[in-house]
Formats: sequence, structure tokens, C-alpha cells
Amino acid sequence: MTLTLAHTGSYPRIGDSPELQVLRRAIAGFDRGERTAADLTEAENEMTRRAIEEQGAAGVELVTDGLIRWNDPVSYLAGKLAGVRVNGLLRLFDTNFYFRQPVIEARPERKRSLTVDDFRFARETLAATANGHAGARSVKPVLTGPYTLARLSLSEAAEMSALEPRAMAYADALAAEIGALADAGAETVQIDEPSILLHPGDWNLFTQALARLTAARDDARKRGRKMDLLLYVYFHDCAPLYGKLITLPVDGLGLDFSYNPRLADLVSEAGSPVPLALGLVDGRNTKLERAADVAHEIGRLLPRISGERAWIGPSCGLEYLPRDRAQAKLALLKEIRSAVEGR
Repeated sequence: MTLTLAHTGSYPRIGDSPELQVLRRAIAGFDRGERTAADLTEAENEMTRRAIEEQGAAGVELVTDGLIRWNDPVSYLAGKLAGVRVNGLLRLFDTNFYFRQPVIEARPERKRSLTVDDFRFARETLAATANGHAGARSVKPVLTGPYTLARLSLSEAAEMSALEPRAMAYADALAAEIGALADAGAETVQIDEPSILLHPGDWNLFTQALARLTAARDDARKRGRKMDLLLYVYFHDCAPLYGKLITLPVDGLGLDFSYNPRLADLVSEAGSPVPLALGLVDGRNTKLERAADVAHEIGRLLPRISGERAWIGPSCGLEYLPRDRAQAKLALLKEIRSAVEGR
């Protein structure tokens, strides 16, 4: 069984020192008309480099770009689609963070890249910074899934007033993006769908939308591209849907273990026919877990996971933590794996 250290998504965009607040200053200056769009991009580039460097230094093998350019997980993607405008702030699930709500004026359509340029920059950065870091091997783009985007959007277009056409329109746009990412060299894409945990009655619609994405993966493979889709769910207890989640045609399933202390028992008892990303390190709690405790849980889960691979990472993105605690959480992953191997 291969146990890979993998980051889950976001990373803090600022820090305490002046050099770690370059993006905050650039955003404020841009809003006042004192900085240009190029200045803002350079600040985003700088903090993206730092996020990738810090992941590699912690020994993370499958890194993300930290989603540094994302103002939030919803408007960053939806706002780039034709037919969508971005409106006011709403609370993001049960966090203390907010997102700008997309408003659909016409059927959302992908007219340009959503994350391909970000992926290329991150891959080039990884190649330039990975020297000396034995861990970092590849970059994983992240996409908020079509069902969650649909759930968190409003519609002013009559044909998009129901949830189903919204979800399917977003699914078509994201399917095109997956194809473009595959052509750009991405081999693993993470799809985030936290909303389904709060609305399990929408399971059929959720799976219909997801099918568009897995079809795009399959098309990429037919073109000779290597492409895996990992589905991540978090921000709520996933135990009630666990039996359904493990039947989905994805290449890996990311689970948040922080909401239900019995989830590990459930996974151990039921097993999983799909490789799992084990979110046993709480991405929203500054307290550090004991490596030995987490290793014990992993030790009893691994024999029950099929596919000869698994991932260990935070339960969700790390932007909810101070930068030093985010660094400590990532560094803990390597310690946990060493403890697992020592067992």
C-alpha cells in the first residue's frame, strides 16, 4: 500500500511578517486605484510560490497552488463563466469565511480557461523550487464541483431557476476544464463537493452532474492522457452517505474525519473499494494531533482500503488557520507516516 502525503486545497494567503502580507497590500492598493492588475498578479505569484515552497519543505508529495488567487471557492470559478455575475457576501458553510454569491443571468458557459494558467504556473514553480525537497512531486489542480456551485448560486434566468439545469450547466463547463487540464499535463484533479453532505436528498442530481466530469476524465484517457479524479467532501459529517460515496466512479475519495469520531470505525468495518484520502488532521483546529494516535487509526484503515494506495492530508484546506499552524499541520503528516511505517 502506497501512502502519499497530499495537501487538500487552500493555504493561508498572508502571514505575520511584512513580506507575507504582500498580497494584502496589493489588494488594498488595487482597490484604491494605487496598484495595477499586473501588481496584483505579481503579488499572487509571490504568495503562490511561497505556498508551494512551504508544502514541499514539509514533505508534501502531492501539492496544490494553495488557491492563493481564489477570493473564495465559489466566485473564483463561477465568476469566470459567461452568463454569471458575482454579487454580495454570504457565509461559507459553518466557517468564519465568506464567499461572493454567483448570480446566473444566462446559462453558464466556459469561454476561457478557469484554472489551466494557474496550474501551469504552479507546475513551473514546483519544478523550480522542488530541489532539496524530496517530497514534492506533482501539482493537483482543485475545482469546486458543479453541484456545490449550483447550490450556492442564485438565478435571474428563468431557464436556470431550478437546481438541475444550474448543476448540469456548471458540470458541462467543468468537464471542459478537466479536458483542458489533462491536455496541459495535469494527472490528478480534485473535485470539492461539500454541499452534498448537507442535502443528501439531491443524490441523484449530484451523481448526474458528477457523471459529466468522469466522462471528461474518460475522454482524456482515450486521448492518451493520464487523468485521475479525486472527490473530496468536508464541512459536515459524511458518515450517513459513506455507503453511497464509495460506489462513485472516481479514482479516490477524500473524507473529513473531524465531524464524527465514529467515521474511522465505519470505514474500518465496511472497508472501501476505492482509494481514500484520509482527512484525519483537522484543517480548522489549531491544536496539533498526536502522530501516534493518527497513525494508529491509519494502521487499522489501510488494510480495509482497496486500490493499493491512499493519501493522508488535512480534513479540508488550511486557509482557516494561522500560517504557522498550517505549516505545523503539514509537517505533522510526515511524522504520522513515519509512525505508520514504524508500526
